[in-house]
Amino acid sequence: MTFDLSAVGFTTKPYSLIYDWKTLATYTLGIGAKRDELGYLFEGAKGGMKVYPTFAVVPAYDAIVELLGKSGGNIAMVVHGGQTVRAHRPIPSGGEIKTTGTLKGIYDLKKFGQVILETNSSINGAPVFDTVWSIIFRGAGGFNGPRPPEAPEEPSVPKDREPDWTVEEATSPEQALLYRISGDINPLHADPEFAAMVGFPQGPILHGLCTYGFVARAIAKKAAAGDATKIRTFAAQFRKPVWPGDTIVTQGWQLDGGKVAVVASAQGRPDPVLTNAWAEIG
Repeated sequence: MTFDLSAVGFTTKPYSLIYDWKTLATYTLGIGAKRDELGYLFEGAKGGMKVYPTFAVVPAYDAIVELLGKSGGNIAMVVHGGQTVRAHRPIPSGGEIKTTGTLKGIYDLKKFGQVILETNSSINGAPVFDTVWSIIFRGAGGFNGPRPPEAPEEPSVPKDREPDWTVEEATSPEQALLYRISGDINPLHADPEFAAMVGFPQGPILHGLCTYGFVARAIAKKAAAGDATKIRTFAAQFRKPVWPGDTIVTQGWQLDGGKVAVVASAQGRPDPVLTNAWAEIG
């Protein structure tokens, strides 16, 4: 399959997700939440059930699948390159979310192809959150396409000091099987034979967005006084795979202006699994 550069600019129809506390609790358990986070898991929580802003990826799945198909790339060879969520306001504990997606760019990274997708979601016509997805197609570069534009400068990890906080949290061997119930059903995260066929003989890997959710929970605990609804923006790039059962180690540096820079690793392995990551706390 070859990329269809004429698809750049294509916008999907609006997709609708009607959700309730069960939808939210399933997602929140998928990103590792424990019983001390009951406010995000129990519909009877005092003050109403809270929602992690990273839930924003769930209503986007249908639009993202359509856009990936429009790109013309081989979906069997995709891995997640990066993710950004921007929240305009806290997500209600139930309702109908309408989401449209746009294919913003197809870029040639020489060894890989990169597709940039954006979604916009609203409730009752009012914007609630936006997402930006960087999807990497392995082995699909060299098609003489455009190079990606230069990325804007973003908050980064200070080189002159140790992290202000560290969170270590184990994923379960079943973590990917639980996370996929929320809608990301790529067999790479469930089927050992498929995982081996596409280059992961160790077995199915954890969804990048599951790791993203684990790190967002760490940020909420350490940089937002336990209130994830204060996270206005969370951006990250995925560098290395995580396998279910790995322990994710998140380190954070408090910066000026309500921002925090983070990096995450899998315990026992030298290379970070998530970098160029930062959040803005409102």
